Amino acid sequence: MAAHRSGPLKPHNKAHKGGRHHGGGSAQQGGKGRVAPKVLCKKLKKQLSRVDQRHRASQLRRQKREAVLAEKRQLGSKDGPPHQVLVVPLHGRISLPEAFRLLQNEDLGTVYLNQRGSTQSFMLLCPGLKHRWFFTYARPGDLHTVLDMAKVADTILFLLDPLEGWDDTGDHCLSCLFAQGLPTYTLAVQGLSSLPPKKQIDARKKLSKAVEKRFPEDKLLLLDTQQEAGMLLRQLANQKQRHLAFRDRRAYLFAHVADFVPSEESNLVGTLKISGYVRGRTLNVNSLLHIVGHGDFQMNQIDAPVDPFPLNPRVIKCQKKQSTAMEICATDAVADMEEDLRVLMKADPDQQESLQAEVVPDPMEGEQTWPTEEELDEANDVLKQRSRVVKKVPKGTSNYQAEWILDEGDESGDEGDEYDDIQHEGFMEEESQDESGEEEEEECETMTLGESVHDDLYDEKIDEEAEERMLEKYKQERLEEMFPDEMDTPRDVAARIRFQKYRGLKSFRTSPWDPKENLPRDYARIYQFQNFINTRKRIFKEIEEKEAEGAEVGWYVTLHVSDVPVSVVEYFRQGAPLIAFSLLPYEQKMSVLNMVVSRNPGNTEPVKAKEELIFHCGFRRFRASPLFSQHTAADKHKFQRFLTADAALVVTVFAPITFPPASVLLFKQRSNGMHSLIATGHLLSVDPDRMVIKRVVLSGHPFKIFTKMAVVRYMFFNREDVMWFKPVELRTKWGRRGHIKEPLGTHGHMKCSFDGKLKSQDTVLMNLYKRVFPKWTYDPYVPEPEPWVKSEISTVSEVDME
Repeated sequence: MAAHRSGPLKPHNKAHKGGRHHGGGSAQQGGKGRVAPKVLCKKLKKQLSRVDQRHRASQLRRQKREAVLAEKRQLGSKDGPPHQVLVVPLHGRISLPEAFRLLQNEDLGTVYLNQRGSTQSFMLLCPGLKHRWFFTYARPGDLHTVLDMAKVADTILFLLDPLEGWDDTGDHCLSCLFAQGLPTYTLAVQGLSSLPPKKQIDARKKLSKAVEKRFPEDKLLLLDTQQEAGMLLRQLANQKQRHLAFRDRRAYLFAHVADFVPSEESNLVGTLKISGYVRGRTLNVNSLLHIVGHGDFQMNQIDAPVDPFPLNPRVIKCQKKQSTAMEICATDAVADMEEDLRVLMKADPDQQESLQAEVVPDPMEGEQTWPTEEELDEANDVLKQRSRVVKKVPKGTSNYQAEWILDEGDESGDEGDEYDDIQHEGFMEEESQDESGEEEEEECETMTLGESVHDDLYDEKIDEEAEERMLEKYKQERLEEMFPDEMDTPRDVAARIRFQKYRGLKSFRTSPWDPKENLPRDYARIYQFQNFINTRKRIFKEIEEKEAEGAEVGWYVTLHVSDVPVSVVEYFRQGAPLIAFSLLPYEQKMSVLNMVVSRNPGNTEPVKAKEELIFHCGFRRFRASPLFSQHTAADKHKFQRFLTADAALVVTVFAPITFPPASVLLFKQRSNGMHSLIATGHLLSVDPDRMVIKRVVLSGHPFKIFTKMAVVRYMFFNREDVMWFKPVELRTKWGRRGHIKEPLGTHGHMKCSFDGKLKSQDTVLMNLYKRVFPKWTYDPYVPEPEPWVKSEISTVSEVDME
């Protein structure tokens, strides 16, 4: 018999008032006994029974389980793209040919071999497992290739050494891959069976402890025999796939075949034909295509040839050697492909995305009119009236003499003579300090150290100019840490001219600053969203809900990419991977990107702002000179001259629009061609209105102190500069605040008043601010680095140890 449940119209009496003993019912105090209105709609307040709740939970579990199984079955099946596996050896002792020989398991299916340049890859078709794999490899020292291929790989197979696991190069490669975002991965150990039986258990325990730090709760598989290789393949096929957000919302393709057709006008530019499997999302011919490392291009046609790697291929056995019987001759397949080639889509000029990346500014837009002579005369009259000061002076006093007469009630009194005396004493003190410094130098001794046997060999590898530049950088970074933003006032240029673009602020946090004020001409070339967050949500919602037309996921297609330089196909023929991503709307247009990064703890080299760095931002790779600023929630952000190691910073650059989430890696190219990892992080926003404010601190020293009044010198060196910066507020290192009252003399001394008594050892500071903008140094072409190896210093030290 079902239990009775009251309906929505059941009356509710007022709750009992517990007096002043609130206790657990203190939340009802604001209600004062009032009862909330009854909700008659059952949809808003629907209560399920316990049986219905369990049934609903089981349905949700079943739906999630079916979605995961469908994803597993789709990947590598006859209707989906091949399961692409990237093999990365993490140690120099790993034998890649031996690993590939074991993975080319002829007992499981058919093997297609493909050799291009110095790289080898193969397709493994297993009709018994109803799965097909595409295996490629990349050396850890070739960072760009590893990172690019990891962006499109379904699974990464890490090969470990049984004794050490990974070396320094492999550790550096792992750091970069973790920062970029790892897809599904598997760990395999090669060579464990070659160890003595007694050492195998100890080596496995030691390796498990080392692996647990980087890969917690991951099992180690073996790769020494054909049976272990078969178990590894089954593990790869049954793994749950991990998703990378930046590639799940875009269509992407790994090129298996590339052909170049030069244009009629020039042999250097033509149509590039890329063949491969569509992954991620449906590929539309009207969208733009980004070829990693080469830029953005338009497509004019998509063909749908016959799949060259069907799951149940027609096997042709060669008569010469039995060992190569499973290799397939692809000539007949290519002939069939040419016969059955059909055009899938052609670009529509009305719907095709434009390649325009910059706005062409109109020089006449925003034209300003010059003021007339009458308006200038009125402004001068107003300034003269404001500058007039009424004083009582004796008869016959000239205007110049009147400027030196102080007002009544001034606290300076008889400071003139004392001022000159103290100034003379100050110079005497400086001379005495110089003499004492010379005496200290005379007391120093010089010592000759013993010469090393390998000094000549060591000096040959050192670039003296680079050493001097690095030493200067270290000095600047040390000075910035000790005296942040402090700058010496120049003696040869007036301060009002040197700092004419700076301004004073009452409060850095609350003082207003217009983000559209005094923008550089480069800001007329970029695009800006009215509301970037809403635009991003709208585009992502359209991707999820709207069905796109084009090549479906898993189809083998040929893309006709127009106006491509011939260097792209030459790059591919040399063995480098060719990877293409489709762009979302607006992603080809230039704007200002802000990225949050943290310093890589393994790199201690000083990195100055506006130095050229190499960026890996999502699927893009480019070079730019960034700005560094503090990562705060305010509307103004303080500029940082160096990339600090103790806090996350925001990097600002001109670059094409990219919708987050996207990982960010920063590399710096050394003089020897190697690329070292500087920082890692993620894309924050696309916002040109983010204000990066540079601060300059001018320092002065109290010369004479009268309670709350003080004479300050060495901040400025002429009277006009003191008058120019008079409205700016002063502060001290010990927390006092004040302002300039008037100048004294003609050498930049000034009388200042403070909110408390000033100490003689305190320092008077003046903060000046200026907005800074990034440089337009975007370059989509990044040269290939030298293989990553140990530093030269460590190599030389090993020679010395021998």
